[in-house]
Amino acid sequence: MAQAITLSQSHISMSELNNLYGEKVKEIHSKMENGTSIGSDFLGWRDLPNTLPADELTSVLKTAEKLRKLAEVVVVIGVGGSYLGAKAVQDALSPYFERNVEDPELIFAGQNLSGTYMKQLLKHIDGKEVAVIVISKSGTTTEPAIAFRILLEYMENRYKEASSERIVAITDKSQGALRELADRSGFTTFVVPDDIGGRFSVLTPVGLLPIAVAGIDIEQLLAGAKDAVAEYAGDDLSSNAAYQYAAVRNHLLSEGYNVEILASFTPRFATFHEWWKQLFGESEGKDGKGIYPASVAYPTDLHSMGQYVQDGRREIFETFIQFAQPVEDSSIPTTKDNLDGLNYLSAKTMNEINDVTLQATMQAHHDGGVPLMHITADKHDAYHIGYLIYFFEAAVAMSAYLLGVNPFDQPGVEEYKKNIFRMLEKPGFVEEK
Repeated sequence: MAQAITLSQSHISMSELNNLYGEKVKEIHSKMENGTSIGSDFLGWRDLPNTLPADELTSVLKTAEKLRKLAEVVVVIGVGGSYLGAKAVQDALSPYFERNVEDPELIFAGQNLSGTYMKQLLKHIDGKEVAVIVISKSGTTTEPAIAFRILLEYMENRYKEASSERIVAITDKSQGALRELADRSGFTTFVVPDDIGGRFSVLTPVGLLPIAVAGIDIEQLLAGAKDAVAEYAGDDLSSNAAYQYAAVRNHLLSEGYNVEILASFTPRFATFHEWWKQLFGESEGKDGKGIYPASVAYPTDLHSMGQYVQDGRREIFETFIQFAQPVEDSSIPTTKDNLDGLNYLSAKTMNEINDVTLQATMQAHHDGGVPLMHITADKHDAYHIGYLIYFFEAAVAMSAYLLGVNPFDQPGVEEYKKNIFRMLEKPGFVEEK
């Protein structure tokens, strides 16, 4: 099977990388395989593309089609992994400006606490046919719970008893506030798997249902992920690009490079950067350890962050993502007077110039002392996005284990929540005077 993506880097030789990390990678891989690694209760993502039941996929597709027929606007309520994956894929694969006429508008709520955002959302959907997908394992996470309380009232006031036909809940299989409400109200439901954490959930109904509603081919998304499962199933560092990426990251950290910048020259890939940042930041940033994940959208950020990357502190490394075959292209016209001096480019397309700009940027940053990695995907389509998703999931698990941390917990996230509850005087969190 040909690899759908390639990884290249020149900072360390493969033989040296093998000497430093080869045996450790084999050991970690073996522990994941036999379920003895720390956090092994959350390894369900590893073979998910192959184990997702066919009837569940069929149900997702049927529900998505039902919502597409019912609604002009579908509001997806969730925060963190319950929304970032779906939005990342939607943004990566949807047209920049115009939706297909048969595709409903997909908008998101519950990822912020802005009253202005919610007020304007309600104004935007009023008069349009609306459906809601609410995603929360517990149903009590503050941001999505508030959004759902408001939108549930809106739906019930507007659609009365028929509102339940327009609401889908993705939640725990048997317990929690949202499960209780969904069962009582007769919502269509899907399950958040117990063995898959939120930031790894994009290939479960958590991500698949909203992505399918947006008109994106989730079967191709899963096909790419399935091939990635097969590609990265081995423990040999020299042939597993996901593990190579993890090992190079850790080697760079050992040399003092503690910030990674994910860079692409594809504007609609920006939200994928945000998904990647959560995946790596929440998986590795604990116990005083971890590489800080940042991102840039080039060439825009070459005119803002480019100066720092080129000449700033030497604590960063960059990972570039490039799609070899873009979806569409634009030619450069020739003008008679050539006032802008660009006629020399008229034999080229914009994508050709974009690719040259990427190569020129990589060379400049490398010459400036920035270590680089380069990930190239063959095409910009659902298959290759699915492949990339699994590549990064496999890589972050190995990378976190190499750091010596549990990739699947997020104890630090609870601290701000405790402060919110105390400051808002939630029962049980009020300090005694």
